[in-house]
Amino acid sequence: MKTIYIGSTSGYAGKTLITVSLALYFKERGLNVGYMKPVGVLPYNYRGKLGDEDAHFVQEVLELEDDPELVTPVVVTRDLHMEVLKKGCPDFMEKILNAFSILSKGRDVMLVSGSGSFLHAGKYCNVAGVDVSMALGARVILIDRFFKEFYYDYLISAREMLGEMLIGCVLNSVPEKGLNTVDCLLKPLLERKGVKVLGVLPRDPMLSSITVEDLCLRLKGNVIAAPNYTNVAVKDFLIGTMQVENFMLHFSRRKNPAVIVGGDRSDLQLMALEGRCVCLILTGNIYPNELILSRANELNIPIIMVRDDTYTIAKRMDKILETIKLRDSSKVKRGFSLIREYFDWEYLNQVI
Repeated sequence: MKTIYIGSTSGYAGKTLITVSLALYFKERGLNVGYMKPVGVLPYNYRGKLGDEDAHFVQEVLELEDDPELVTPVVVTRDLHMEVLKKGCPDFMEKILNAFSILSKGRDVMLVSGSGSFLHAGKYCNVAGVDVSMALGARVILIDRFFKEFYYDYLISAREMLGEMLIGCVLNSVPEKGLNTVDCLLKPLLERKGVKVLGVLPRDPMLSSITVEDLCLRLKGNVIAAPNYTNVAVKDFLIGTMQVENFMLHFSRRKNPAVIVGGDRSDLQLMALEGRCVCLILTGNIYPNELILSRANELNIPIIMVRDDTYTIAKRMDKILETIKLRDSSKVKRGFSLIREYFDWEYLNQVI
């Protein structure tokens, strides 16, 4: 049996996507694939049993019926966190190893997904990804997602710590303008340091999109126009705080963005609607005039009204689109096709 641990340099890097894609690939080859997420930070109750929300999603996609309390033997709830702070850590590793021994029976491949930073998250209780992977004797794949920069020092440190147990890394969500730099400079640097680059995945707006309905919930807003059209996807946004001419220029360069604009800027609101923005987000808790509402309903473009100011909402939007999770079949299909194209499957098959 082969065991692969999928970790990352930070949270929201794409561990679920890579884990699901690896599982689908191995299943296509006729292998019996098992799955585990030893430490979960998103408590989820399923049929009276406590598990992890991400782990439950992966089980659904892979059609696995394993006990969620085995799949995620350590779920970090607030109560558990407080108990650990007061009394210290129980032997979580023993619990993880026992669960792994049960889940791995009869499997050809076990995929073990991490939570948060591979080297750091859970270190206070000796269940960081590096600790768990070593205890399981697992080979490791690390994901480094581009959040304004790559953490190549982190990857090199992990290689020095893991040695040959590190299969390699995946550089995820690389903006188009950075692909050449990654291929010509960063990839050769990492491979000179012994870190095999298994794939360079270009940024895909669909994978970081969110529906208007979900966005409204996260922004704690209210839909005040076109309420039956909130299932459309938001992939990008534009802030409408500029003069009309500048707004027109920036808007023309975007493809159907959501537009964040003050509730009192009816001029920009109307321009965004006529330009077929995907939705309007009106800040400052200011209700739009009747012309704006009427036109939005005619064009089936939702309007979300929120209390916070434009700057606060823009910062929140940026964070939401950075950290949105894989949660539907269309994203799984798109993500798998992306990874199938850019991942070095031949190398993976050679080393495992």
